[in-house]
Amino acid sequence: MKFDYNARQAKLNEIGRVDLIALVPGANMVYHTGLEFHLSERPVLAFYSGDGQLSFIIPELEVSKVTNRTDLDAQIFSWADEEGYAKAFEEAVSVLNLDSVVLGVDGMTMRVFEVMALTDAGVKQIKDVGEKLLNIRSVKAQEEIDAMREAVKISEQALHKLMKQVKVGMTESEIASELSRILSELGSDSEAFHPLVQTGPNSAVPHGMTTERVLSEGEFLLIDFGGKKHGYPADITRTFCFGKPNDELQKIFDTVVAANEAAIKIAKAGVSCGDVDKAARDVIEKAGYGEYFIHRTGHGLGLEGHELPQIASGVDDKLEVGMVFTVEPGIYVPDLGGVRIEDDVVVLEDGVDVLTSYPKTLKPE
Repeated sequence: MKFDYNARQAKLNEIGRVDLIALVPGANMVYHTGLEFHLSERPVLAFYSGDGQLSFIIPELEVSKVTNRTDLDAQIFSWADEEGYAKAFEEAVSVLNLDSVVLGVDGMTMRVFEVMALTDAGVKQIKDVGEKLLNIRSVKAQEEIDAMREAVKISEQALHKLMKQVKVGMTESEIASELSRILSELGSDSEAFHPLVQTGPNSAVPHGMTTERVLSEGEFLLIDFGGKKHGYPADITRTFCFGKPNDELQKIFDTVVAANEAAIKIAKAGVSCGDVDKAARDVIEKAGYGEYFIHRTGHGLGLEGHELPQIASGVDDKLEVGMVFTVEPGIYVPDLGGVRIEDDVVVLEDGVDVLTSYPKTLKPE
């Protein structure tokens, strides 16, 4: 899948009150250049200037990754392990006049030693533009949505295949391992995160650990997972029960499904993130489980599993066409169990396009 990196870099010009932008390895560098590096003890920095020029401070062993991308037409300031990176920083500061400009940095990702290397080399004015970088990535282009649609399709195929194999007596870790294997088998490039599989009382911990606990009849089985395609993830949660649940478990499940659907129904361009959260939360509170809904209703989805927008109480930010986010209300009752139902949606003018389609039924299909 092709991404227009020139168009993405041009969006950096929307960030005001800075002269250049510095990116470090991570989602923002991938988004604007398509280049992936480990965030390690060897600093890699990309600099973007308003005239569209890209420059890199980069260790020698990584230079070919940049030079092989002739479309980037990047200037290189390289350094070798034996000499260290200080000289490369000083050269970049001198050539790019970084000592006389305001340099915007991703304060959420850039580390202290990288900031110190810049200031030691002569940079005097640094401004955190991390939130603005997140805002740029929050509205997805069609190719990004298409990538996530592919990831969702593979993920749901994997879940269908998995649930034909899951049975009472399997451990959480066995189920998670099998899901990972199936995702790979079906063509997922990687996993958005290792599958979270929780059974019975374990499912009452929203971000608990997958353990060796054995699945028993009549209790919840919560599976939160996602594959990836072209660098973009799916993020899906479904909750099941093998056998007949008791009345309270059934009520909890039905309430969460209703909350999920209420939030999806209200979401569209111009609606506040807080109102979407409230739509889900009102359903759960009315059913008497408000104290057991202990997290936000959703989060943005993109190169990172958690991005903007924040679908949370009190957030006044308005949804925009092209935003992608999860809708994942939940109820978690200690010592009993928890339910979460999570879908991935794309914001439209008059509603949302729901990328996920796996049935929201307690009985596995």
